[in-house]
Amino acid sequence: MNRARSHALVGVLLSLGAPLGLLTLRAGLATRVSPDWLRHELASDTLTYGYITLATLVAFAAFGYSLGRSADALYALSATDPLTGLANRRTFERRLAHEYARARRYGTPLSLLIADLDDLKQVNDSQGHAAGDAALQAVARAIARNLRSPDLGARWGGDEFAVLAPSTSATDAAHLAERIRALAEKAAAGTPLVTLSLGVASLEAGDDGSLEGLLRAADGALYEAKRLGRNRVAGAR
Repeated sequence: MNRARSHALVGVLLSLGAPLGLLTLRAGLATRVSPDWLRHELASDTLTYGYITLATLVAFAAFGYSLGRSADALYALSATDPLTGLANRRTFERRLAHEYARARRYGTPLSLLIADLDDLKQVNDSQGHAAGDAALQAVARAIARNLRSPDLGARWGGDEFAVLAPSTSATDAAHLAERIRALAEKAAAGTPLVTLSLGVASLEAGDDGSLEGLLRAADGALYEAKRLGRNRVAGAR
């Protein structure tokens, strides 16, 4: 069941309280309450109970749907970077910890990409922060266009991005990183947009097999890509 239907269903269930409330009130006024009294009560005032049930069902269903949509929107805002539309760092770290535990438990591969825009500061200084924001958004689009459904892309902070690729080997992750790099470079052609350097690490490439080791390996690979001339992909060793 999708979330919209579940929100409406909660409202429908809440609406059942209205006719039950009326029944409770009348039962309190009755001298004797029994199954026969209940059947008689419902049969004697069918229109009232039917109207209350239908009206409250519609009202509460609409209320539940609206409230649920608002809650979903608030959650999306709290989990998303407002400039790029990708996940924010907190959301990414939570998902990274989950996927790392899952990969360790089932022995499946897990890869991490850390990307950094080349010379974004120069763009901000020479073209203004609007151009810098456009560069960040272009990279975010390049990342989003290359993600599979299990993957997660995020703005890691400042001019850095991260991509989590579950069930993905180091070789396949390097291909993913190259596609992102090439698309970002294409977007940068003839514009003040900058290029992108990426570091790739897989679970087996971590220094000690820990989550912290995986992060260090990806960060070290990014540093190597920068050292080798930027606008390139480097894998953890």
